[in-house]
Amino acid sequence: MMQRYLVLGCVAPVMLAGAMCAQGTKLWTVDRYDTMERGSTDGVAIRSDGRLEAGPEKSMLYDTGKSYVWSLASDRGGNRYLGLGGTAAGTGVVMRVAPDGKTVKLLETKELAVQALAVAPDGSVFAATSPDGKVYRTAAGGGAGTVIFDPATTEEKPKYLWDLATGRNGDVYIAAGAPAVVYRVPAGGGKAEVLFETADQHIRCLMMAPDGTLWAGSDGAGVIYRIDTKAAGAKPFAAYAAPRREITSLTMDEAGNVYAAGVGARAAMPLPPLPVTGNVGITVTFAQPGSSTAAGANSLVPDGSEIYRIAKDGTPARLLAMKDDVVYALAFRNGTLWAATGNRGRVYRVDVGMPGRFTDVAHLEAAQGMAFAPARDGLLVATSNSGKLFQLGDAAAKESVYTSEVFDAQGYSQWGRVERRADGAAQNYELWLRSGNVESPLMGWSDWVRVGVDGAGTVPPGRFAQWKVVLHPGTPAGIDAVGLNYLTRNVAPILDEIVVQPGARMAAGGGTPASTTVQVAFPQPPGAAPGVSFQPDANTTPLTAQKDKGSVTARWLAHDDNGDDLVFAVWYRGVGEQNWRLLKDKISDRFFSFDSSLLPDGSYELKVVGSDAPVHEDSEALTGERVSQVFVVDTTPPVPGALTATLVPAAVGTAPRIHAVLEAHDATSPIAHAEYSLDAGPWQYLEPVGQVSDSMAERYDFTAEIPKTTTPVADAKEHVIAVRIYDRYENMAAVKAVVR
Repeated sequence: MMQRYLVLGCVAPVMLAGAMCAQGTKLWTVDRYDTMERGSTDGVAIRSDGRLEAGPEKSMLYDTGKSYVWSLASDRGGNRYLGLGGTAAGTGVVMRVAPDGKTVKLLETKELAVQALAVAPDGSVFAATSPDGKVYRTAAGGGAGTVIFDPATTEEKPKYLWDLATGRNGDVYIAAGAPAVVYRVPAGGGKAEVLFETADQHIRCLMMAPDGTLWAGSDGAGVIYRIDTKAAGAKPFAAYAAPRREITSLTMDEAGNVYAAGVGARAAMPLPPLPVTGNVGITVTFAQPGSSTAAGANSLVPDGSEIYRIAKDGTPARLLAMKDDVVYALAFRNGTLWAATGNRGRVYRVDVGMPGRFTDVAHLEAAQGMAFAPARDGLLVATSNSGKLFQLGDAAAKESVYTSEVFDAQGYSQWGRVERRADGAAQNYELWLRSGNVESPLMGWSDWVRVGVDGAGTVPPGRFAQWKVVLHPGTPAGIDAVGLNYLTRNVAPILDEIVVQPGARMAAGGGTPASTTVQVAFPQPPGAAPGVSFQPDANTTPLTAQKDKGSVTARWLAHDDNGDDLVFAVWYRGVGEQNWRLLKDKISDRFFSFDSSLLPDGSYELKVVGSDAPVHEDSEALTGERVSQVFVVDTTPPVPGALTATLVPAAVGTAPRIHAVLEAHDATSPIAHAEYSLDAGPWQYLEPVGQVSDSMAERYDFTAEIPKTTTPVADAKEHVIAVRIYDRYENMAAVKAVVR
């Protein structure tokens, strides 16, 4: 049965869940892979088209207690072999896990890690250690390891041993790096021979085909080689040069198609040329492959990875590009291509018939899926960070549960009907829902409530919600999408801060302000009321206004937890008054400039009222408000009294002077400062009696020396003295007197 969505109101997909719609019923939808993968899976697989279906049975067989399992192999008797390693010498160990779960330390080496394992037809176990390692052979029943290959004894002396493969006749093939060489060690032991070597840095992986063709992948140029091991003197053939620099794994299907994983961006060969002449020394540095570095450091390889197919006729094709995953291992089982990846510990099933399509089948409790090995009824997976051994069964999981991520409605909400798009009968799966008011479901959430066929599942209102689906075993149920309707309760807007700046005006029409500007910014300048730091409103940059002493500009921060559009009204009242009077309403901006002459001189407060009325009916609209700090409107200059000035005759050795006396007062604000000029000379700062200018009335009593001019003082008929008085808001009045 297919069910389609019929949604009334605002649809908010989960990828946009943080972008709240203004009002009405909303729908949280999970219907794509990138949203499905954020949840947790237990026996559930997630297809790349977002479909949930039953996944393979997953079980943990062994926890090593170590960080790294680098390699994995199995034999016909059901024994599993794990190659361990660490960050210190002597940590390279081979562990055998028997079918009954008992573990035995099969081999302990002096090297850092057991990089590769292989099981010979006779049951012998081969282990390659790295770096500066060796290849050891251990008998099927255990015992001391025997060195069958030591790179130090070769002419090339490679630093790294990366992979092993065995032929049907018992020959052992060794992939080495720094430099890149493939060696062959004859069955039963003997001197190793160079099968082939390349100009790359490393040979990273090997695969022996049933027909005796050895396949090898390199690091550096990302080349996949093949060579016929049955033909004497056969030359390697470069079957494919991948777009990526490192080939991490190879596998083959029953039809003879080869699959390869490539990681890392292509780059020029980093090995410097050797000097031809002279006595100049150089240092040659061999870098480990990016995938090995990533696994050891638990960090991603840039640019993700890709999976390729080389058809039996040699035609290459890209099957899958993965942005955030590094493919460490490939395996082909029961007609399916599997990929183990890091650094999220995922196992994918790749659709070889349709490029780009895959299924996320398992989330491992580790950072990297490092290696595959076959099991009797499934596939073994070894992991690093932390080092464990899992098995993915051929059969579907007995219990398949998917739990969504926690959804944040961004506000207290009422939860409605759950919609789903699925196939199969409704009894083939169960859908559950729960809610809460804290982000963690472990902290006081509601119990899980079963969702009925009609989508009803009553859970308490709250801010957070989560759903889960249980797929019943043996049924063809699959879930393509789940949507949860919800209605966020309307809450009042909040006015977070108000700044009032007298002497400032926004440019008319929003044009470019004049060069003389005032910055109206948060927080307020020193001496003003403490500002509030509020994050939800990001528009806190300074507002550039024109300097205009005849205007007042108010600016405010506001937010609405529902995301509603807001309109504002600005009110005023004088200090000591009871009633608010409207200045302007229906303001959509978050600032307002007005002519200060609308208000008589005095002290005032502004109140800004925000309303969500644009997106709600009048009966449901809510408001929030905030009152500013007191500000002063003062447009009237001070009132000076009469300026009395008299000539003081010159005494012996002194110049004549003028003695002046003046009183001034202001009705609204204190006198700020005064200055005088004598005979149109420069303005001189003038202190009041008492020196501190802090009152609404000030008295000035001063003597000014008459400046020397080209005209002798004795010949001057008269002198003019002028005084300018300023109040705190730069209103100015002037007075003058003529002295004869």
